[in-house]
Order: sequence, then C-alpha cells, then structure tokens
Amino acid sequence: MHKPILIIGACGQIGTELTFELRNKYGADNVIVSDIREGGDALMQSGPFELLDATDYAAVEDVVMHYEIEEVYLMAAMLSATAEKFPMRAWNLNMNSLFHVLNLAKEKKISKIFWPSSIAVFGPNTPKEDTPQNTIMEPSTVYGISKQSGERWCEYYHKKYGVDVRSVRYPGLISWKTMPGGGTTDYAVEIYHEALKQGKYECFLSSETQLPMMYMDDAIRATICLMESPAEKIKVRSSYNLAGMTFTPKEISKSIEKHIPGFTISYAPDFRQEIADSWPSSIDDTKARQQWGWTPRFDLDQTTKEMLDNLKAMTN
Repeated sequence: MHKPILIIGACGQIGTELTFELRNKYGADNVIVSDIREGGDALMQSGPFELLDATDYAAVEDVVMHYEIEEVYLMAAMLSATAEKFPMRAWNLNMNSLFHVLNLAKEKKISKIFWPSSIAVFGPNTPKEDTPQNTIMEPSTVYGISKQSGERWCEYYHKKYGVDVRSVRYPGLISWKTMPGGGTTDYAVEIYHEALKQGKYECFLSSETQLPMMYMDDAIRATICLMESPAEKIKVRSSYNLAGMTFTPKEISKSIEKHIPGFTISYAPDFRQEIADSWPSSIDDTKARQQWGWTPRFDLDQTTKEMLDNLKAMTN
C-alpha cells in the first residue's frame, strides 16, 4: 500500500488531473485532496476532500497529522497574469504555502514534497533558445520572482535540513479537461475551445511569439516519474528544466486548420505580450532526461488531435 499523499490546490488545472492519475495509481483513499474551495463533481466524488487554506500553517499541519500524510504535492499558486494584478496576494500565497510544507518536512512530519516551478523564473536576459538548466534568470514578473525565490529555498532546505523536495519548471500546459487559471500561455487552451465554438480566435499574443508548451498528459507523467525516482537520482534540488514542444500562435493555428478548414486567427496583443517576451522560446531539459529518464510523447499535431477529439466528445 502506498503511503498517504496530500494534494494542496487540487482544483486547479494541474491539480485536477494529478488527482485522478494518483488516485487511479495508488487508490482513492490514499490520495487526500484539498483546496480553498470545492472542485467539480467528478473530483469531489472521487475520494476524500478537505477545504484548506494553503497559507494557514496550523490548518495544513492538522490535515497532515490527521491523515498521517507522507508526501505533499503543493499545487496552490497564483499564476502569472493574475499575479500581476494582485502582487502581494500572489507573493503571500506562493511563498508562505511553500514555507509551510518545507517546515513540515524539516520537522519530519512529512517525508517528500513536490513543488512546481515554471519557465517564468527566466527573464529577458536569459538565453532564449535552448535555455540551459543553469543560467541567468532575473525574472520580471511577480509570479516568476516567487518561483525563483521558491527554487532557492527548496535547494536550501534540501542542503541544510535534508528535505526531499523535488520540482520541475513547467512550460505552458495544454489540457481539455480543465480550463487554465490566469497564465500567459492560456491562449493555447482557449484557441481549441474557440475553434470548435466560433471557427475563429483572437489571440492576446502576437503571431510569432514562440513559447515552450506541453500536453497535460506529459506533464502529469513527468511529475509522477520524478516523485517515484530514487532520491539518489535527483541531483537538481532547485527545479528541473522540462520540455515538450515549442510553437507560435501562427503554428498552432495551422495545426488546427488541418482539422477545421476555414479556421481563422487574429491578433490583439495585451499586457501578457510583455510577459511572454521575457520568457524562453525553447528549453534544454537534458538533465531531466539523463538523471530520471524524462522523455515527452506529444508533439503539436498530436496535441491538436487530442484536444479537438476530446472537446468534441464532451459537447456531443
């Protein structure tokens, strides 16, 4: 039997799909999920759920002790575009929630942590092509600053206290099961919904904005693979670069046109353009591939087919 797992922030884009995958793998009762508000019916009916404020240390500790939790997946965060509107709220949520679980691990109340970082840790001075694992960061967004700070604290707690914390820098994530929650790469999900509904889409980024992306199935697989790997294989305790595919709004539009002839895209860049311009266009994830066997399965055309097929099935 697998030791009990707690997912904090389980109702978000990644947390929802992670919940189903972990419950399928380890059994519903071994995966306790929590969020500050209830999720969709399928998630709520799939197993134990706790209403939980990730910024409340006592409340997090109570759930950990009650269920004798061994592993925590901390998915609660305020994402890039939303965080720019509410900087202090974003900092409070993104940083304090991390300190709470790091301190629980330091006190030996849990034994393993997954905490997601992001390509938002990189900034305008970072090499844009094949961004290396170790490089100049200098993030220019509230979200990116919080994630870079989090990486430093994860590494510190591992070196200083032996905390087994593991992390990946997620690129933009594409999923048909849940809508995204205020990120700069959200267009790559919205575009599929609008292609089926309207046959057209107005993009908030410019046509040639190239960003690293990943299909959600790959992201969930990478997360679980990292957590299941032996501790001695995990050499990076800040966060691993993780890559899937790279494309522009123009390229995703061409991919959709293969399935929906006549689909059109227009462009009206907004404040998210400046955020996107500060991020890499492609990622070098050699260390993840070498150290714990990461390899992606989905390219752009496979992702487009999966997205359109599944979204059509949902509406029929």
